[in-house]
Amino acid sequence: MNIVFAGTPDFAVHALNALYAAGHTVVGVFTQPDKPQGRHQHLTPSPVKVCAQLHGTQVFQPKSLKSAEAQAELRQLNPDVMVVAAYGLLLPKAVLDMPTYGCINIHASLLPRWRGASPITQAILAGDRQAGVTLMVMDEGLDTGPMIATQACALDGSETTGSLTEQLAQMGSDLLIKTLPNLAHALEYAQIQPNIGVMHAPKIRKEEACISWETSAVVLERRLRAFDPWPGNYSYINEVRLQLWQASATDVLSTTSPGTIQYVDNTQVLVSCNDTCLSLTTVQLAGKKRAPIKEILRGYPNLFVLGQRFTVSVNSAGTSST
Repeated sequence: MNIVFAGTPDFAVHALNALYAAGHTVVGVFTQPDKPQGRHQHLTPSPVKVCAQLHGTQVFQPKSLKSAEAQAELRQLNPDVMVVAAYGLLLPKAVLDMPTYGCINIHASLLPRWRGASPITQAILAGDRQAGVTLMVMDEGLDTGPMIATQACALDGSETTGSLTEQLAQMGSDLLIKTLPNLAHALEYAQIQPNIGVMHAPKIRKEEACISWETSAVVLERRLRAFDPWPGNYSYINEVRLQLWQASATDVLSTTSPGTIQYVDNTQVLVSCNDTCLSLTTVQLAGKKRAPIKEILRGYPNLFVLGQRFTVSVNSAGTSST
């Protein structure tokens, strides 16, 4: 069976490597164009491109699959199926209809919950008790196609987007390899998604990294995990930008304005939210590595001052933290 693979980030590399390891014939790989990265903005290939090149597979990087040229390249590969995982480009109907068995997608949620670009992040933000992957038939909608297979996993409230992405990527690749040998049969029994329980997962924006303290401590704790590793969470204290990576919601009631340091000693910092306090666990100063709050308190004893308020910028002291 001729398989064309389409994907871009590390999440997709798991599935591509699984296809190679299982001995499947990957006749071509589609991934997004190289993008500038780093301080010097050097053009950098996607993780999927790097993986494909290591295995000697021909790589295609069109800016869009709507062009006649891109569709001609795909057609020449004579695909039996196109496997898609976090590709990042829309597949027009002409592409969806081209492979013999259509296009199947590894989606990192239990559909129809969390259709869209950020299902893992949204699951953590919402405090979901379970997550999972769905192998689905792609149609012209946004993650609306029939479901071929699903696999769920329980969440214990410690996951970050980074750790859960790794777990679901492995689950998705395992599910793919189990399904491919009997793909025709699996497609015949694919189930239409129910109309109940539909939730959308919009793309996360970099601008969302600035923390608003005027919410609950539980929500902020989830937010720190959901935005790890990207886009992160930051706020300013004593005119110093501080990246916040880990924290825990406490049952200590807030008695000061949201964003204010309500308690500090040589081992902990409690910050008021709109209900209880958030205890900072792991933070990062500009140009430094992530560090436990105890280490920061030892190295920078004057950084956290009782009654000092976190702000959204260097010049916003005394203003609202939203």
